[in-house]
Amino acid sequence: MDLDPVLLSRLQFAWVIGWHILLPAFTVGCASFIALLEGLHFFTKKDVYLRTSNFWIKIFSVAFGIGVVSGIVMPFQFGTNWSRYSDAVSNVLAPLFAYEGLTAFFLEAAFLGVLLFGRKLVPAGAHFFSAVMVALGTLFSSFWILAANSWMQTPSGYQVSDGRFFPSDWVAVIFNPSFPYRLAHTVVGFYVTTAFVVVAVGAYLIRRQPSAPEGRTMFSMAFWLLTVLVPLQILIGDQHGLNTLEHQPAKLAAIEAHWETSNDVPLVLFALPDNATASNRFTIAIPHLGSLVLTHSLDGTVKGLKDFSPDQWPPVAIPFFAFRLMVAVGFVMLGLVVGSLWLRGRGRLFESRLFLRACLWAGPLGFIAVLAGWTTTEVGRQPWIVYGLMRTADAVPPSLTGFDVLLSFLGYAIVYLIVFPAGAIIMARIVRKGPGDVTIGQSPVESGRPSRPITVQLQVSGDA
Repeated sequence: MDLDPVLLSRLQFAWVIGWHILLPAFTVGCASFIALLEGLHFFTKKDVYLRTSNFWIKIFSVAFGIGVVSGIVMPFQFGTNWSRYSDAVSNVLAPLFAYEGLTAFFLEAAFLGVLLFGRKLVPAGAHFFSAVMVALGTLFSSFWILAANSWMQTPSGYQVSDGRFFPSDWVAVIFNPSFPYRLAHTVVGFYVTTAFVVVAVGAYLIRRQPSAPEGRTMFSMAFWLLTVLVPLQILIGDQHGLNTLEHQPAKLAAIEAHWETSNDVPLVLFALPDNATASNRFTIAIPHLGSLVLTHSLDGTVKGLKDFSPDQWPPVAIPFFAFRLMVAVGFVMLGLVVGSLWLRGRGRLFESRLFLRACLWAGPLGFIAVLAGWTTTEVGRQPWIVYGLMRTADAVPPSLTGFDVLLSFLGYAIVYLIVFPAGAIIMARIVRKGPGDVTIGQSPVESGRPSRPITVQLQVSGDA
């Protein structure tokens, strides 16, 4: 059997990052939520914010630990599976990853221990400050990682010498054409993801004990945030689409399954795209609306894939359906936000059993949207690893064999299928115990509510 090392390397990287991205998608928003709760407790002295913060700190610690361990594998693959790519782009991207370590790593490493275990050891203001620093660390990490990814999508500020990329303008490298839109879209998406997890947990706690203030507090706070962020995310996504139309027209054509260049483009709701015949089957589309949505003009021109060489086409069906899944999830989120406003206006936000059940099932929505969006972005730019400049197939070293990749892939698969479900089980147990039973760095009496203390042992290796 012929094992293709390029295909297997792609599948292995997709497997690893597909699992790993679930953690920052939650921890970035969770860190900011904890900082907000710490601030509210510091300024109002209300115990409900303290208990709620302690509860989410425990969940955050588990997710953060898994995220660090799973993230170590990411740079490791650059040397084993993608060494040609690493050799070509190291002068541009290695400093960006180093800046992440110098900013995000030091903030998180310096203040995470205070946040987790320093409640009784430092003044309340210092504990609040540590929460803010951890939150800033996660945002700095997002900044530098997305700067690197965006450069691969829309490279700028470089020159090429002997097949290697060298920076000629660091401002242009970091603030490349797609970076502001990708950063805003991703970070807001992470916040939305966390908010829906908080909504689901809050709904569970309200259904179990309707009078408990912690569930009501987190449920209400999350929906206020979503009321702002979900419409904002739709607006940012639209602007990101305009940017993609300008700088990655082949990707946009694949996302919309447009084959012919036209200034009267329909909005394709459903189709079965076929790369081999360069056509769609079973198409359901709304005439004229595609030009309006994609260009903000009824007669806006959208390039079709036939304007590009067939060897530069991505596998159209994957980004086409991934994008529609992301959009569908976005509309479900918007519907839940509208429902929350309607119930809140009638004083029934915590009373509707049907709505609480819907919110309970809405917890994974953000993760689905993040995975669908990542698939759209990364598969849509194929066959390029550096858009328009370096092909993914040329990034794999010739010495790498399919058996080598298959062996490591199976190892990663087994480990991840143990670690991630185990982490999910631990977090689910924390949720079942509820906020009143979670004590981190303080006694049950100090938490403002009698409970059975739990000993927390967290061991993190590597970057943590």
